[in-house]
Amino acid sequence: MDERAVQRRRRRDRSVAEAERLAAAYEASGLSRQEFCKRNDVTLSTLSRYVKRHEQQKSERAAESERLLRVEMLPVAGPPGSELLVVLSSGRRIEVRRGFDVDTLGQLIDLLERF
Repeated sequence: MDERAVQRRRRRDRSVAEAERLAAAYEASGLSRQEFCKRNDVTLSTLSRYVKRHEQQKSERAAESERLLRVEMLPVAGPPGSELLVVLSSGRRIEVRRGFDVDTLGQLIDLLERF
């Protein structure tokens, strides 16, 4: 079996998890891609593909974590008549009273999510 066939076979034998570990190992190594490939017996094009996928996954995870927000529910009574009071870490307050229009609240939340 020639060297190219051996390399193709190796690539097919790697699981997605192994490819992810290889990309993470490269990222942590501080080595150039060429040196890392030589030391880990992987082709430059294969490592580049793994690193690209790894970066996309990291970006997706970061975007997902930005959408999640820890909320702490406190048993503190808001102003009289309020149904919901949200106090942001910046000190901004959002108070929803009985009868507040749900569509307007949705528009407010959409607007706030842009910032």
